[in-house]
Amino acid sequence: MSPVRRCSRTACGRPAVATLTYVYADSTAVLGPLATYAEPHCYDLCAEHSERLTAPRGWEVVRLADSSGPARHSSDDLEALANAVREAARPQERAAGAGGSGARSADPMEVARRGHLRVLRSPDN
Repeated sequence: MSPVRRCSRTACGRPAVATLTYVYADSTAVLGPLATYAEPHCYDLCAEHSERLTAPRGWEVVRLADSSGPARHSSDDLEALANAVREAARPQERAAGAGGSGARSADPMEVARRGHLRVLRSPDN
């Protein structure tokens, strides 16, 4: 199996560069950069077919800006992600740092806590 995704149009074997998705509720065809994964209700199109795309009468075509190259994560993005994971891994330290009292006094709606999940009191009570 080829790692390169091909155009979904019949008899076209060119490499895909864009993904077409239909939003039937809004009568809109959305053409954007090639999706990360092939989705069953999306169509991959080559450059020629994506440029020539037209929609049925009454439909709108939305063309999302195509990035000039593959998305690259900077070291700042990776560091921010690592910091967010570290912060999520220590919820007890955050609760203890809020004056030494439990999470219940910090949030009157919170009834119980189990790991990262919280049980909240109904606003009616």
